[in-house]
Amino acid sequence: MTDLSLSDAAPRVHPRFDAGKLLDTAGAWLLALIWVAPLIFALWASLRPAGMALDFSQVSSLTLENYRAAWLAAPWLTYGANTLGLVTFTLIGQFILCTLAGYAFARFEFPGREALFVLVLLQLFILPEVLIVENYAMVSRLGLIDSITGMGLPYVASAFGIFLLRQAFKSVPVELEEAARVEGCSWLGVLWRVYVPAARPVYLAYALVSVATHWNNFLWPLIVTNNPDTRPLTVGLSLFGAPESGVNISIISAATLMVAAPLLVAFLIFQRQFIQAFLRAGIR
Repeated sequence: MTDLSLSDAAPRVHPRFDAGKLLDTAGAWLLALIWVAPLIFALWASLRPAGMALDFSQVSSLTLENYRAAWLAAPWLTYGANTLGLVTFTLIGQFILCTLAGYAFARFEFPGREALFVLVLLQLFILPEVLIVENYAMVSRLGLIDSITGMGLPYVASAFGIFLLRQAFKSVPVELEEAARVEGCSWLGVLWRVYVPAARPVYLAYALVSVATHWNNFLWPLIVTNNPDTRPLTVGLSLFGAPESGVNISIISAATLMVAAPLLVAFLIFQRQFIQAFLRAGIR
């Protein structure tokens, strides 16, 4: 009888070439490069002397002078404080209103609930630019022109936030609510002690979306602000890069990176929570 070694008896497994996985990986890398290409160019241009932003031949002549010149050319601290106040006011208002509305749609039965929820979702199909005239008239009647409240008030009622929190609250087991009610919690107590902690990742993800949206909002703040002391970063950056001010690509790129840097840092820190929250929020 012939003795077969273990290596001869065991079947040999050959790695199989997976073309689909390779194409997915290549496509993901391509999209990532396309997305990051403007940032790479802005970084390159911001480090180049004036008039040499498009010159890729000399790598040695890099300078931080553009950042210093951009910082001294405009009141960025004032613009940044206004932007921070705008996103904070808007986010707090959205948290309060969207939490109450999402809780009502998720856990209370009342006539016309589904029809009303559909009407709320219809807001997602209406571009904010369509309502600019009506919003301006309302803000003007309230005397909120040239104020942070006037910039943020039209965005406090967010259909996306209501939908997202409704989905998060519907995923919470009803038994937790019943146990809290047995312990004597009111409806608001149940909301604060049960639902809000359970939806914490969703709040974080929505906060990132809201802050990014209103940090980058340009048209409405441009219309509703006339005073340099109330302008946010986006409006200040647009005036800073206006042709009548002189177009210097290197300095404008440096200013653009200074404006975008806080959002990039926040996304890099919270990207995992951001993605997981939306994966958990699914339609239920």
